[in-house]
Amino acid sequence: MTLSSLTDRLTAAGRKLLVASAFLASIGPAHAETSAPDARVEIQETNIERQNKAIVRKAFEKWRAGGSVFAELLAPDVVWTIHGSGPVAGTYRSLQDFVERASAPLVSRLTTPVLPEVHDIMADGDMVIIRFDGTATTTSGAPYRNQFVWIFRMKDGSVVEAEAFLDLVAYQQVVENNEPRAQ
Repeated sequence: MTLSSLTDRLTAAGRKLLVASAFLASIGPAHAETSAPDARVEIQETNIERQNKAIVRKAFEKWRAGGSVFAELLAPDVVWTIHGSGPVAGTYRSLQDFVERASAPLVSRLTTPVLPEVHDIMADGDMVIIRFDGTATTTSGAPYRNQFVWIFRMKDGSVVEAEAFLDLVAYQQVVENNEPRAQ
């Protein structure tokens, strides 16, 4: 290879590198401009997540202190799904339906309220995930213990959709083996 052909090849390679650098430099600012709105959206989502987590955390603290929280936390038309198999598994299409068919059969067979011990509250956009244990005493004096994962979809500070994962065998044993309290 002659010196002049090597020089020609290096000059051509240098030109290609210069063109590529100019191209990358020109798309850099365009990319930066399109990233800025995404950053603002993330900040808004973070604010929603913080707000929803705070609402749920406050409700669980009130519940732990002995207060009733479902009426103020759940939208009247909440859609609540209990996953699994068993008589209580299914979808409930209002707060009243959920309380009457899912909550009351258990709660009526407890002498103490379920006491939640929250392990995690996580949020992603309008979704809030709560992992907690619940304990109570049944009407026969036996302990009730369960582990829960609830997934809420929030809208305007209320739960509009909920999914519940829990030990349905433990739930059903309380319902089947304990008499309801006199009303």
